[in-house]
Amino acid sequence: SPQVQPFLPQWLAQPKLVHKRIKENLTPIGDVPGIHPKLLKKLQMNGIESFFPVQAEVIPAVLQSASNGYLVGQGGYRPRDICVSAPTGSGKTLSFVIPIVQVLLDRVVCQVRALVVLPTKELAQQVSKVFNIYTDGTGLKVVLITGQKSFAKEQEMLVQQKVTGYCSLADIIVATPGRLADHIGKTPGFSLAQLRFLIIDEADRMIDDMHQNWLNQVDKAAFQVENDSGSNTLFQRTKPGPVTAASCCYPQIPLQKLLFSATLTQDPEKLQQLGLFQPRLFTSVYSEKKTVRDGTETEQDAEEKYTLPEGLSQSYVPCDLNSKPLLLLHFMLTMKFTRVLCFTNSREASHRLFLLVQAFGGITVAEFSSRLPPNERQRTMKEFEQGKIQLLISTDATARGIDVKGVNCVINYDTPQFIRTYIHRVGRTARAGKAGLAFSMVLRIQERRFLRMLKDAGIPDIKQHLVKGKLLKPLVQQYEEALAKLEKTVK
Repeated sequence: SPQVQPFLPQWLAQPKLVHKRIKENLTPIGDVPGIHPKLLKKLQMNGIESFFPVQAEVIPAVLQSASNGYLVGQGGYRPRDICVSAPTGSGKTLSFVIPIVQVLLDRVVCQVRALVVLPTKELAQQVSKVFNIYTDGTGLKVVLITGQKSFAKEQEMLVQQKVTGYCSLADIIVATPGRLADHIGKTPGFSLAQLRFLIIDEADRMIDDMHQNWLNQVDKAAFQVENDSGSNTLFQRTKPGPVTAASCCYPQIPLQKLLFSATLTQDPEKLQQLGLFQPRLFTSVYSEKKTVRDGTETEQDAEEKYTLPEGLSQSYVPCDLNSKPLLLLHFMLTMKFTRVLCFTNSREASHRLFLLVQAFGGITVAEFSSRLPPNERQRTMKEFEQGKIQLLISTDATARGIDVKGVNCVINYDTPQFIRTYIHRVGRTARAGKAGLAFSMVLRIQERRFLRMLKDAGIPDIKQHLVKGKLLKPLVQQYEEALAKLEKTVK
C-alpha cells in the first residue's frame, strides 16, 4: 500500500537551506550587512573574523525583522518568528546574541526586552557569558536567573522599588524555565510587558519539558495589559490575528520567538504548542542532490533527518559487558587518547566508572554530573579544557549544548537509547569545523538496534572498530586488583 506522507506546513517543507560545510563557507564579518561598527569591533577583539553559515544567514534576518525598532511596523506588519536547525557547534549562540544586542543598543529606559530560556544551568551560564562580552560598555544589563543565587538575591538583581514604582534592572534575561516561572509568579514588579524577543535554545528539549508550563506563563505575562498605573495603556499588545483598522491605530511591541536546536522536531503538533507566527525555518539539515551519469538528479537518502559536524568520524566497538571497562582503559593507556569525554546513562554509572578508573591509576580522570555543586563543575571543566584532565566521565544532563574546548574524542560507554542523545553527545567534539572522533561501545545484543537507529536517522557511515581480546589481556590483572580495592572502598 502507498505510504502515507506526513503533511508538512509549507515553512517546514520549504525551509531556507544553510550550508552545512562550515569551513568552506565562512563569510568575513564585514560582509554581513547591517552590523553595528561597535559590534564588529567587539567581534574582532574576540578573535572572530568571519561568520559561520548559520550566523551569516540568521543575523541579518533578525536585524531585518527589527528594522522598525521595537514596534510593529506600518500597516500592522509583524516580524515573523524564526526557527533554526543546525548541527552542534555551528555557532547558534552568536546568531541571536549579536542582533539582539544591536537592536537594544539605543534603548533609553531599561526594560526586559529579550528573554533567553535554556534547559540547564551550565548552558544558561555559557550564554550569559557571551551576552556579557557583547554588552560590555553599552550600558545594557544582562541578568542570569538559574537558581544559583538565592531567590531574594535574584529578585534584587531584577527589579528595584522606587518612589514612583518598580523599575527593571535587566534588559536581557538568561534563565532556566523553573526559576523563570517562579519570578513571573512571585516577584513583585517583574514585568514582561515590553518583551520583544523570546529565544528558546535547545528548543526540542524545551518542548519536551513543556509540562513545566513556563511558556504559557511567559505568554500571559507578556500580553497582560498593564493598567494598574493607568500610564501604560498607550502600548497595548494584541495577539497576532487579522489586521484591522483598530489593531493598527496604536503602536505595539510585537513578541518575536526565535527557536534554536541541533535536533529541531519536524512534528507540527509539537511546534503547534509554541504558537509560532508565520515562522521561517533556517536549516542545514538536508541531503545533497547527487547527479547521476545521465544528468538526472536523484534525491539520495532524502530521509536525512540530522546533520552531524563535518569533521566527525564515528566508529562503534562491539563488546560484552565485562570488557567495557577494559576497553576504556585500553583507549586511554594503550592508544593514549587524551581529552576524552565519556558518557554513561546514569549518575550512578558515571560515579562507579570514575572510582574504578581512579583505582586503576595512571589516568587523570574526573566526573561531571548534576551531583556536583556548580562551582566544582566549572573548575572541572576548566581543568579539562587546559588538558590537566585526560578523561571526563559525564551524564547526558550535563552534555547538552555545552561548548567544551578541545574535546578530541567522545566515548559512549553506554549506548545511547535515543538518536537525539547520540547526536548531542557526539556533537561535543568536532565543533566549529574541527575534527573529532566518536566511539560507541555496543553490546552484541544491542548491535542491531543501534545500527538501525543510526540508519533510520540517515547516518549510515559508522565504522566497526574491533579490539582483539589479546590487546586487553595485559590490563586484566591490574584491573582485577582495582576492582578488589573498589569493593573494599564501597563497603
